[in-house]
Amino acid sequence: MTGQLLFSAEKIKSLIEINTKLNSNYAEPDKVLVYILESAMCLVECESSSILLLNREGSALHFAVALGPKGAEAKDVPVDTNSIAGWVIANNQSVIVDDVPADTRFNRGVQDKTNYITKNMIATPIRIGNDCIGVIELINKVDGKKFTEDDVSILELVGIQAGNAYRNSHFYINTRESIDALQDSVSQGKDFHAFIAKSPIILDTIKVIEEASKVNSSVLILGESGVGKELFAEQLHLKSPRREKPFVRVSCAALSPSILESELFGHVKGAYTNAINTQKGRFEVADGGTLFLDEIGEMPLELQAKLLRVIQERKFEKVGSSETVSVDVRIIAATNRDLESMIQAGKFRADLYYRLNVLPLNIPPLRQRKDDIEPLAYFFLQKYSSETKKPFVDFSTPAIKALYSYPWPGNVRELENTIERACILGNPPYINLEDFRLNVSFPPVQGQEVDCMQNCVLESLSAEDKSLKNAVNEFKKRYVKAILEQNDWNQTKSAKVLGIQRTYVSKLLTELEIKKQM
Repeated sequence: MTGQLLFSAEKIKSLIEINTKLNSNYAEPDKVLVYILESAMCLVECESSSILLLNREGSALHFAVALGPKGAEAKDVPVDTNSIAGWVIANNQSVIVDDVPADTRFNRGVQDKTNYITKNMIATPIRIGNDCIGVIELINKVDGKKFTEDDVSILELVGIQAGNAYRNSHFYINTRESIDALQDSVSQGKDFHAFIAKSPIILDTIKVIEEASKVNSSVLILGESGVGKELFAEQLHLKSPRREKPFVRVSCAALSPSILESELFGHVKGAYTNAINTQKGRFEVADGGTLFLDEIGEMPLELQAKLLRVIQERKFEKVGSSETVSVDVRIIAATNRDLESMIQAGKFRADLYYRLNVLPLNIPPLRQRKDDIEPLAYFFLQKYSSETKKPFVDFSTPAIKALYSYPWPGNVRELENTIERACILGNPPYINLEDFRLNVSFPPVQGQEVDCMQNCVLESLSAEDKSLKNAVNEFKKRYVKAILEQNDWNQTKSAKVLGIQRTYVSKLLTELEIKKQM
């Protein structure tokens, strides 16, 4: 009896040592898993072991680590969801299998490939909170013995530690990467999340920016609302020889034509009723630096001609003055509009487009670069955990799945806002799915609806009036109206789905004569 009590005490001591080591040393996730398996094999005394993890979608298992005589060979074997490990995941509970070959759930792929005979095993879930993320398997008790309920109890304790340690390790690594990226940005005079990226397409874009920053040519940044066009423009400026001079932003969509002209070029005293003083325009303020023209597609045609002259000659006149002002300014423009279609429609000057489009920079939407979602999410989690003074450590598994499956119509801006909101409303230590408050009840128009719209457009156009321009306008009208109806005519929500500014939604209502049915 004394020996049994001493043996139990030794195992408890070992479990405490495992826990202490896991919580005091954040290693790479794979190294954490190896240490967990080695510890479990010593505690329970078995020949082989493995850890299988679910993918992000929760639809498939794979070997993350396998130890033992044939561990290296076993890692590459596909895992059937109907296997013993799959059963543990599905039922979220431990299992003892005394005769593995006779069990109908036995995954024979490992045995067929390695010729390693699995006689008996125990398996337990790895959980983070209430979410099952994987399975620990211990195989073939030493000396031909069978596994006991005590072995399962020990393995379950190890499984709890495994989940916490794996989560902490992942969070540490992701946070460390975010901090390193941020520190690298700060060391170069930058402070933006635009370059916290893993996707090849954004890494290629960064290379383009490196080259574009060396010259003074005009740059046209294209991309949906919320992808971070202004941040990329700032990067171009900060990496250029103009970095010590001003970076000046003007939104071409936010101002009326008359005010926009004064804002860009300045005015003299008495130029118009409220011009009580002479004022510099944004071009003068940006002299020697960079002028960022956001939403260039919203600029009125009459101002486009004046802008073209400044780009060509580096000269202009203030509103109300005949005196010519010379400036040295690099132009970076951005838009979420299709400027080539606008040229065809007579709403944008072709010559201005070619002047701006010397160096085009396409920023893809977040849904097309999903590799960037997780590092950005952890960056924002760290940022808003600090701001809200709430010690969040990670996202729950369903929350992570939602981050990947949600289409992010508002792109990086929406992702940041979502995580900020979750940090404000949620309770540590985890961000849960319900904390996101994602608007998933109004999905974008689906394929069948689009097909229906196409047919309706064809039917609505007369035989004499089937021009491409009219067809495009009619389809646009029906599509925008459908999105508005899905969102109860809320223009802010509709703008996010459409990937445009809310002010442009209002403009479309007028241009396309869209009216709410009463």
